[in-house]
Amino acid sequence: MAAIVFGVFALLVVVFIGAGVTVVRQGYQYTIERFGRFTAVARPGFTFIVPFVDRIGRKVNMMEQVLDIPGQEIITRDNAMVSVDGVVFFQVLDAAKAAYEVSELYVAIMQLTTTNLRTVMGSMDLDETLSKRDEINARLLSVVDHATNAWGIKITRVEVKDIRPPADIVNAMGRQMKAEREKRAQILEAEGSRASEILRAEGQKQSQILEAEGRREAAFRDAEGREREAEAEARATETVSTAIGTGGTQAINYFVAQKYVEAIGKFATSPNAKTILFPVEATQLMGTLGGIGELTREIMGDRDRPRPEAPLKPRASDNAAPSVPRVTGPES
Repeated sequence: MAAIVFGVFALLVVVFIGAGVTVVRQGYQYTIERFGRFTAVARPGFTFIVPFVDRIGRKVNMMEQVLDIPGQEIITRDNAMVSVDGVVFFQVLDAAKAAYEVSELYVAIMQLTTTNLRTVMGSMDLDETLSKRDEINARLLSVVDHATNAWGIKITRVEVKDIRPPADIVNAMGRQMKAEREKRAQILEAEGSRASEILRAEGQKQSQILEAEGRREAAFRDAEGREREAEAEARATETVSTAIGTGGTQAINYFVAQKYVEAIGKFATSPNAKTILFPVEATQLMGTLGGIGELTREIMGDRDRPRPEAPLKPRASDNAAPSVPRVTGPES
């Protein structure tokens, strides 16, 4: 009988000890309640509680968690309707507060984030909501983290996932973007044309300056050439005058004969003349040739030769009517 009682007692002890042994998983903390009152927090590992007196209250996840915020219809400050959704990252720092300071922690965080998301984005224009996501995330993080501090949790990040404006607003934004790009393209094209015109005008200016400088240099050279030509003509005139003054009529006859011969040569070599008719007085031609001969004798030093005192009497043929010689130019 005693053995049976001892066996039953031993079995009860084993059951009692087994009922009091609790193993807490890594990443979790359990709250221990004694007769319904919170007494302690069981950390990861082996924990013993008093059976039938203590019990495990809440199993709190201490790891960082992600809570998805469903899509919300939000009206912006400029009365544009947008659909927004996001995510919240949080971590429980105090298991007791997270278990007993708030009921349904996940629902509370979701509702708090949703209401603050409406508040923050409702105070901004549509363009600001689309371009200032970082500012929206920072404001949400600050507000939600401050509100949940009493619950023993830490809000690590709040991110807006997607902002979806209505289809008509999207189309209007597309047209606006297209018009803005066309405007910028026209501005760039106008600036390019302006720069091109400026460069072209600068080129024309430089060309005109260089052309004017060229004309100036050419005029200077022409003036210098005319000046030298005038100086040469003056020296030639002076030489001729000196020769005439010292040589008398012989020098004059020489120059006249020279110009006469040059003129006849130009008539003879003219490419357009077939036949040239002009009267020539024989006596004048003979006198001119005689003057040339006298001048030649003076130049060669034949001044000692006696000159005829009187001109030769003209022959009968000299009194005849002057003949008209025919000069034939070169064949064309």
